[in-house]
Amino acid sequence: MPLITYVVEDNPVIRESLISTLEKITPVNVVGFADTESQANNWLSSHPGEWQLAIVDLFLKQGTGLGVLKSCQQRKKHQKVVVLSNYATGEVRRRCAELGSDAVFDSASELNLLYDYCASVNRANTKS
Repeated sequence: MPLITYVVEDNPVIRESLISTLEKITPVNVVGFADTESQANNWLSSHPGEWQLAIVDLFLKQGTGLGVLKSCQQRKKHQKVVVLSNYATGEVRRRCAELGSDAVFDSASELNLLYDYCASVNRANTKS
C-alpha cells in the first residue's frame, strides 16, 4: 500500500514536479496539497486518520512550514512530517527538529534521500 501523502508547497511548478516524481518512483499516493499554512493546518487537522506523510516547504504564500510543523506535534506515531526546503541550514534543521519534524531534506541536493525515506517509511508501515 502506498503512503497517503499530503504536500505543502506554494510554488505550483515545484509542487507538480515533486508530486509527479514521488508518485512515479516512490510508494506514495498524494491525496492533496496546500500552498498556505492555514490551508495545510485545516486539512491535516480535519483529516487526522487520513494521512501518513506530510511533506512541508518552509516558505509559503501565507504563513510558514514551521507553523505547520507546530500544528502537527500531536499527530499519531505512524504519521511522519518532513521538511523539504532549499534553506536546510544547520539552524533550520535544529528548529525543525525542535518542532517535531521527522526529517529535513535540502531540495537542491537531497531529493534522493527524500525518496529513500519514503520507501523506508512505507516498508515500516507495511510491517506494522
